[in-house]
Amino acid sequence: MTQENHIESNQFQGKEHVLNYTAQRYGLTRPSKVGSVMELIRKCQPKTIQDWEEFYWENAYTKKVDAEKVDRELIDELGKRLFEKIHAVVIPEWTKAFEEITENDCIDYILDVTIRRTFNGFFREKSVVFDNLAKIFPELTFEESDSDLDHAGDIDYIAKSTKNNKVVGIQIKPITSNIAFSGYSVSERMKKNFNAFEDQYRGKAFVVFSEKEKIVNKDVIEQIREYLNS
Repeated sequence: MTQENHIESNQFQGKEHVLNYTAQRYGLTRPSKVGSVMELIRKCQPKTIQDWEEFYWENAYTKKVDAEKVDRELIDELGKRLFEKIHAVVIPEWTKAFEEITENDCIDYILDVTIRRTFNGFFREKSVVFDNLAKIFPELTFEESDSDLDHAGDIDYIAKSTKNNKVVGIQIKPITSNIAFSGYSVSERMKKNFNAFEDQYRGKAFVVFSEKEKIVNKDVIEQIREYLNS
């Protein structure tokens, strides 16, 4: 993607974290609410944002059994629900947290992230890979990425096929019941680092979302399979 095609937006500034958190928490940008936007934009292959906007309004349907056409009225309604959730739930919760957080809470949090969560994350990643992916794809040999690549490339594991030498990069992301992985978007840094990995290894990188040791975004399995068979 060239720099000219990239659309920057600074309109939300410091509000972005609150909007992202609330929209993901309540699933307001899920395919069931706004349609499968990545699937649609790949069909569209737009040259400009105007191409994409016109295509979206013409072709977007909510992805659920009783699918409905997505229009501006539906989007406005989702925005109003987002506003209501922020003011009725999020602000009171965060205000209470801000008032009650102590210095000991902060010390204990840093300790918890450093020790317990790192320990749990280490074994969760191993379980996702060796108890799940390795059994689904026996032709793949998985190894932990080296520390430099993990830091620079957002890749946790590298897998190589014994059949055709194709290379797969895996990033494992934990989710909670409050955060919808369908609302997750890859950061610009991650896109850049995934591209760097793919250029270096002539492979493809995938994001696997896990809840404990289970893979949540099951469609990634088919995506990996399609890539290996392509």
